[in-house]
Amino acid sequence: MKDIVKLGVILLLVTALAGAALSVVNSITKPRIEEQKRLVTAQALAAALPEAAHGLIEPDTTCKTIQYYRGYRDSSKQQLVGYAYLAVENGYSSQIETMVGVDTTGKIVGIKILRQLETPGLGTKIEEIRYGETVPYFQLQFLDKLADQLAVDKDGGQIVSITGATISSRAVTNSIRNGFLKLQREIGALQKE
Repeated sequence: MKDIVKLGVILLLVTALAGAALSVVNSITKPRIEEQKRLVTAQALAAALPEAAHGLIEPDTTCKTIQYYRGYRDSSKQQLVGYAYLAVENGYSSQIETMVGVDTTGKIVGIKILRQLETPGLGTKIEEIRYGETVPYFQLQFLDKLADQLAVDKDGGQIVSITGATISSRAVTNSIRNGFLKLQREIGALQKE
């Protein structure tokens, strides 16, 4: 019985020390992690709304249904160039987060995959850049298309899905379309061409 109490006290001390060490490490790394997330989001916003002036993309903090941003051409904030929103959908093996930029008519002007953990060599091709190119070929298909009309080819749409990664292709496509529909309901001002 004495040995059990002794082992219990030792285990308690070890777990308390480990918990304290994790707490210290978390407090040191949390600001760095948050700063890295902020930088990744800023880069994605710049890719999604290339027409917006540097630093003139503002988040909307009133919306509860979708996270979105407004981009402006100049510092007077009189010329709205479009909106950027975060599109999220479950892929084959992870959630895929995509930052999408649309102009005021609903046409996609930029897209950037923020996070995905899809199957290497298959689903990860949604971010693959072919030799000699500078932009992921899958994402290029979305540019200049109306966001509310997107569908993959296997569903009768114009977006050619990646062979062997239909679920990932469909997840990105559907998340962009569904996110746009939420955005459109929220702001109610986008005009169709």
